[in-house]
Amino acid sequence: MKAIRGAFLDFVDDPFLVAEAKSVRYVADGLLVIDEQGKIHDFGPYEALSSTYGELPTEWHRDRLIMPGFIDTHVHFPQIAMMAAYGEQLLEWLSRYTFPTELKFKDKDYAREIADVFLDELLRHGTTTALVFATVFPQSAEAFFEAAQARRLRMIAGKVMMDRNAPEALCDTADASYTETKALIEKWHGQDRLLYAVTPRFAVTSTAAQLQAAGKLLAEYPDVRLHTHLSENVSEVALVKQLFPESDGYLDAYDQAGLVTDRSVFAHGVQLTDEEFTRLSEAKAAIAFCPTSNLFLGSGLFRIEQAKSSQHPVKVGLGTDVGAGTSLSILQTMNEAYKVAQLRQQALSAFKGLFLATLGGARALGLEAAIGSFDSGKEADFVVLNPQATTVLRLRNPQPTAKTIEAVAEIAFSLMLLGCDRAISATYILGENRKN
Repeated sequence: MKAIRGAFLDFVDDPFLVAEAKSVRYVADGLLVIDEQGKIHDFGPYEALSSTYGELPTEWHRDRLIMPGFIDTHVHFPQIAMMAAYGEQLLEWLSRYTFPTELKFKDKDYAREIADVFLDELLRHGTTTALVFATVFPQSAEAFFEAAQARRLRMIAGKVMMDRNAPEALCDTADASYTETKALIEKWHGQDRLLYAVTPRFAVTSTAAQLQAAGKLLAEYPDVRLHTHLSENVSEVALVKQLFPESDGYLDAYDQAGLVTDRSVFAHGVQLTDEEFTRLSEAKAAIAFCPTSNLFLGSGLFRIEQAKSSQHPVKVGLGTDVGAGTSLSILQTMNEAYKVAQLRQQALSAFKGLFLATLGGARALGLEAAIGSFDSGKEADFVVLNPQATTVLRLRNPQPTAKTIEAVAEIAFSLMLLGCDRAISATYILGENRKN
């Protein structure tokens, strides 16, 4: 076994729904004990645990803040090379940039090259788990899973299902998408730390028959996830209404196919109605809040106050959505989430933002038993943050450590607004430092 010493911050409850003081756990001088399998064996104040574990090899991260690894609940790994493609509206942007880029992923060698870059960049930014889109080509998902497995990562991914309103070379069929997805599930779901997500791109690019095939897969494999887009853009919502005239709105098009469940993660949700928020809450489905993407493509301001209302709360995580998003950094994503909330006259505190990035994201993915906090038995994926990583952060945080919840909230907020990859001192996977 081994131990990590330092200042630790994690969450025991949802600060949107209970008082922040009751949701936050801060240990100014703590000890995290990690077993031979890379799981958390014990955690608590150093003073209380040092007599028991004092002989263990110990890494001490002085003047740092240690948190559970960041969780990205929606991201497209094939799009990393087209970040910052000129921002048109969603549907035009897909046709002009995204689809031509994804055609390259028919070549598995190229897909593996991009998967390697993508995963190394996630680790460099402190992200240890992500819910990931591949492309329509099964070999792109294979390449991603192989690269993630080699790094011992907790990842969820899936091949895109897309049988209309896209270039012919990027389309499958309802039957082919079912068969190819089923084969990928059988091969990869539950292998090491890997999980599968059934991944229809969005209702615009799937026929009703293909959505039904996705629903059939969810029914056949009761622990796989569902990952798709929902109500991102006004024109998109209008197009879905034309394509699914028998449905009562965008979400209902998925609901009729059996895709709205407690294993479903819907990216964006910017244009959701009150009734759709209520339905998501009832189903215990999750939303991936993607502020950098929503601002870049002009999609709108996500109603976080509606999603996290006490009357009909919805599970919410953060998504970078690269390449419509503009950074793989969850810290930068929180920065933009704060601004979106401000524009809606809402307050997003550091603790609320960091909850979404850690335990909130784990709950959104149905992984709270495995990751997201420092509870014993969970996998030891965590990030070490440097509150003085830049000149401005050093000015903002003359004292890099805190003794109280109030003081650590100030440090955390500065990291949330000013932090980037430079603030990541180390990224640990199963207790091993893996930041490149």
